[in-house]
Amino acid sequence: MKLRKVTAASAAVLALALSATACGGDDKDASGGSGSSGGEKIKIGIKYDQPGIGLKEPDGSFSGFDVDVATYVAKQLGYDADQIEFVETKSADRENALARGDVKFIVASYSINDERKQKVDFAGPYLLAHQDLLVKADADIAKGADLNGKNLCSVTGSTSAQNVKDKIAPKANLREYSGYSECVAGLQSGAVDALTTDDSILAGFAAQDKYKGQFKLVGEKLSNENYGIGVKKGDTATVDKINTALEKMVSDGSWEKAVDANFGPANYENEPAPKIGVVVK
Repeated sequence: MKLRKVTAASAAVLALALSATACGGDDKDASGGSGSSGGEKIKIGIKYDQPGIGLKEPDGSFSGFDVDVATYVAKQLGYDADQIEFVETKSADRENALARGDVKFIVASYSINDERKQKVDFAGPYLLAHQDLLVKADADIAKGADLNGKNLCSVTGSTSAQNVKDKIAPKANLREYSGYSECVAGLQSGAVDALTTDDSILAGFAAQDKYKGQFKLVGEKLSNENYGIGVKKGDTATVDKINTALEKMVSDGSWEKAVDANFGPANYENEPAPKIGVVVK
């Protein structure tokens, strides 16, 4: 049953819908309630602090690739943009937010892995990212090994920088900062020589107006990060609906437009849209 707005002028349609439900129809929308009917909202978890991915702007609006994906999916599930309530879901609280029912689904640079799949279900993946390095545009760093003897930004609680030391630059000097924004500022000032995390996140920072042309991605692919949409464990109906929406987003060109809009200024060489249900190891 296609979701649609219901007003007083459509009482006959409402009566027909209720009759169909009474006869055994059990199709549910993504909110677990009446969806766009009556103007109800759907709560979606995103990041608030990742430019190009999920960012809360000073005026209270939201931007980023994950925001565009979430908005598109919600529309396919019957919700207008003004019926979406974006909720900040930090990395450490994503599984709990779904279990508590704080949000219906999460689009927040949420990499699919076996450990997380024990706690939540995933739709997608909708983006394949890789761990990479961000350096100044004029830096003489062409590969990870060039970081030996140089300063590499490490965000507190992140394992990305240690991964660089373990795999490609054992003599890199780790400099710990509280967040990626601080790392980017350190990179700009010369306090550090490189920052490492997912290339999509790095591209998002580099694409900001205040940083355009200042940074470049090195092109190291130190890991495969399959971004999925997290859904409460066992809610297979919502997973199926989201997957259908993602397939349409790719086929009608909206996915590519969202990639270009959010990452294009950083010359991000993104992977093609992944196939739904196929996780690249």
